[in-house]
Amino acid sequence: MSKGRLEAFSDGVIAIIITIMVLELKVPHGSEPTALLPLLPVFLSYLLSFVYVGIYWNNHHHLMQAARNVNGRILWANLHLLFWLSLIPFVTAWTGKNQFRPWPVALYGTVLLLAGFAYMILARALVAHHGQDSLVAKAIGLDVKGILSLVIYGAAIPLSFVSSWLAFALYIFVALMWLIPDSRIENVLKE
Repeated sequence: MSKGRLEAFSDGVIAIIITIMVLELKVPHGSEPTALLPLLPVFLSYLLSFVYVGIYWNNHHHLMQAARNVNGRILWANLHLLFWLSLIPFVTAWTGKNQFRPWPVALYGTVLLLAGFAYMILARALVAHHGQDSLVAKAIGLDVKGILSLVIYGAAIPLSFVSSWLAFALYIFVALMWLIPDSRIENVLKE
């Protein structure tokens, strides 16, 4: 079946996720710049989450460019990914409003970990559908960066209870890793 509906639905859900997140940024009472200071934790968690959602949108787009079509398994794998992404606004708000306390930061990392696993499942479903010699399989390769991301999330979650700021710094590190454009898919599509 065509991949167009999957892409359009995913784009719509991701747009809604970003919209929901920004609604948590409430206008402060007061007109001085100091009135913004209490919002700093909320803004920082929003900023990181916006980057993460953007990274997922970008990588999802590239992944779908390498796919020819989809099947039911891929549709469910995609919904699984969207489920975890849809929880990002909740953990973002909880983390920011509670000024990076251990439990919210740990749950934030758990959602990132499960979204990462879901993306991996989606990628594997696409490879299974298209074959080991397909563009998708060549583009994904060993996915070292994806595996490393999961390992870092897995380490950061328990670290949240030792130093929630250090755990959050690890989440930032993973996001920075993914901000460097992953040219695997583009390079394979050029061939």
